[in-house]
Order: sequence, then structure tokens, then C-alpha cells
Amino acid sequence: MGDRRGSRALNSRMALTETRKMVLAAVAACEDKKGEETRVLQLDPADSAFTDFFIITSTANERQSQAIADEIELTLKREFATYPNSVEGRRNGEWILMDYVDFVVHIFLRDRRAFYDLERLRKSARPVDIAELTAALTEKTVAARKKAPVKRAAKKAVKKAAAKKAPAAKKAGKKAKKSSAKSRE
Repeated sequence: MGDRRGSRALNSRMALTETRKMVLAAVAACEDKKGEETRVLQLDPADSAFTDFFIITSTANERQSQAIADEIELTLKREFATYPNSVEGRRNGEWILMDYVDFVVHIFLRDRRAFYDLERLRKSARPVDIAELTAALTEKTVAARKKAPVKRAAKKAVKKAAAKKAPAAKKAGKKAKKSSAKSRE
């Protein structure tokens, strides 16, 4: 498990932003399928070497658990082209665990969640406010877009310059053809 952490360390800043986007997408999928008491825990790196986040949600029955797992998998496949590393418990639906390496999704029946009480077991984990996570990502997106117009303007200037050169090149090509045709006569 330590190998998984080491290989991810290269682009950790970019990866963490992408991970947070995927976490938000998974939370939205939980809420879309009526998951209850959905929580996100950011795990302490010293305490947990295998993942960064836990997403924990509760359901009323097994079919709802399976529907949430299906929705998360479909959403992350569609939006991020990623699949879970492994899925456990999908068949009976009492506790479905979806391992996406950077985060793990736990989908529990209400009574199973109370019995296992992962929030209590992971005392060092910091609860993440979903609105706070969304705001932080929005802020990063806005900052990135403010930088982007400079790049876009430069690209447009290059395209305009190329467009201006193209007609001149065509005219020069036509003149060369005419002159070579006259010289043949």
C-alpha cells in the first residue's frame, strides 16, 4: 500500500485538485440518489497511508445502496474516465466499499453504519464541509480562468497573423504560376 502513495506523489498538487473534483462528483451522485447523512472525511496522512478521503453515506435499503454505487461509478466514468480499483459488497448491498485509490466510498444501510461507526474509528480524520470544498475548487477555477484569457488572446493574435499571411502567400503562389506559365510559352 505504501507503493500507491509514493507513485502518486509526483503530481500531488494537480492530483489533489482532481481528487477533490471527483469527491464532489461522488457526493453529488450520493445526493442525487437520496443518500442520507453523506459525509466526507479527510484522513490524516500519518494515520492513513492508503487514501486521502472517505465518503460515507447511508441508505434505507439494499437496492438504494446498489443504485448509489452504480450512479457514482457511472458519473466518475463519464466525467473523469476513471473506474474504481475495487468494489466490495455490491451483491448484498449492506455495506458497499468502492476504492478509487485517492478516496474510498462507503455506502451503508443505516443500521450497519451505526454498528461500524467509521467516523468514530477514524478519530484523526478531519470532517470536510462539502460547501467549503466546493468554494475552494470554484476559487481555483476562477483564478485559473483569469490567467487563461492572456493565453487565449495570444492564440488569437497568432491565428490572425497566420490568416493575414495566408492570402499574401496565395497571391504570391498565383503570380509564380502565371510567370512560369508565361515563361513556358
